[in-house]
Amino acid sequence: MDTETAYNQALDYLYSFVDYSLKKSAELAKADFNLERMRALMAALGNPQEAYPVIHVAGTKGKGSTSALAASALRAAGYRTGLYSSPHLQDYTERIQVDGVPITHAELTALVAEIKPAVAAVPRLTTFEITTALGFLYFARKQAGAAVIEVGLGGRLDATNVVRPRVAVITSLSYDHMAVLGNTLTLIAGEKAGIIKEGIPVVSSPQKDEALAVLERVAAERHAPLTLVGRDLRFMAGPYSLDGQRLAVGSVELSIPLLGAHQVANAATAYAALQVSGLDVPAEAIRKGFATVVWPCRFEVMRRQPPLVLDSAHNVDSAEHLCQTLQEYFPGRRTILIFGSSEDKDIPGMLGALQPCLERVIATQAVHPRAMAPQALVEAAARLGVAAEAAASVEAALVRALELSQADGAVVVSAGSMFVTAEVRTAWQKMERR
Repeated sequence: MDTETAYNQALDYLYSFVDYSLKKSAELAKADFNLERMRALMAALGNPQEAYPVIHVAGTKGKGSTSALAASALRAAGYRTGLYSSPHLQDYTERIQVDGVPITHAELTALVAEIKPAVAAVPRLTTFEITTALGFLYFARKQAGAAVIEVGLGGRLDATNVVRPRVAVITSLSYDHMAVLGNTLTLIAGEKAGIIKEGIPVVSSPQKDEALAVLERVAAERHAPLTLVGRDLRFMAGPYSLDGQRLAVGSVELSIPLLGAHQVANAATAYAALQVSGLDVPAEAIRKGFATVVWPCRFEVMRRQPPLVLDSAHNVDSAEHLCQTLQEYFPGRRTILIFGSSEDKDIPGMLGALQPCLERVIATQAVHPRAMAPQALVEAAARLGVAAEAAASVEAALVRALELSQADGAVVVSAGSMFVTAEVRTAWQKMERR
């Protein structure tokens, strides 16, 4: 059997289990999340997650960027570095990387075949649990010197929470996945704080008071020393351009290619996490790692004239950051928004946050069971007084948006759904190859 056929069969096997990322919010709310299945599976595999030091990262927004920054710095310091993240953009293997290189199709196929007996012995495992186990096992097999592990959903009952990390990191908290995590910041913060372990240092991004109160209480209860970025570790944004931005954290000057004021806070959080982790990561390695980080679809400028920007904003808080960043980097320019969203998101809230920037919305949907129909998105935009139209496919939405921007120079932005933005990225790359 050729490699690609075998790889696709391995993916079919993984997707044959319950995949909560594909479930609608009503089903997700009834999900049976617990760590006993995961602990049993990891024990059967020899607990590979204990073979290397871990930085564990939870949060509503910024956890992916913070993880990528920390992993890039660890690499620059000479560690063979694992990075586990989700969801993937274009290929499932992106979720499991060592030194910035995804696991190969052949390697994933072989590992899936290897763990099938252990999986069969543990009832009711999910796709995410099995994938997490694959990541932990792969890092051990590659003799990782350190790993950065991003939480999938929540924290307390997330499959990744079987690790005992060097540091627990909690990035910016806001409203998302309320059907599972709760509809107040207090409840959401309680779930995220579930990654805080007895005596293990905690680093938190700047938080709203309601969320911070929970993190401080849980950290105190678990005797976990807390570093709050912005209070215990000061940082300051510096000059920025489309080529990147500078910042100062404590007395250290850094530069990052990731754009937007929120990325400055993410960089400061990653810096703090590295500092308290106990790992040997000199300032020069942090400078090099941060300056060379690659993290697609986070205000990623694919073309400058007329501008095409790919972003992952998919809740109200991140939509506010996106509008602010557009106004900073493209002052006075209007935006044509390629927009798709899952049915469980606050559509009016997101569109309302983006409204000051918008000229027009091109509504579409990704190939995903939770995707909302484009016409419903058009109607939501119309209720806000925003001009909108529907496109039958993501590729058609991109073609239409680029056509409109060619006429008036508007900025084309994809946001609202990571799945839509991933498809826009694939479609743009296809156009570029023609």
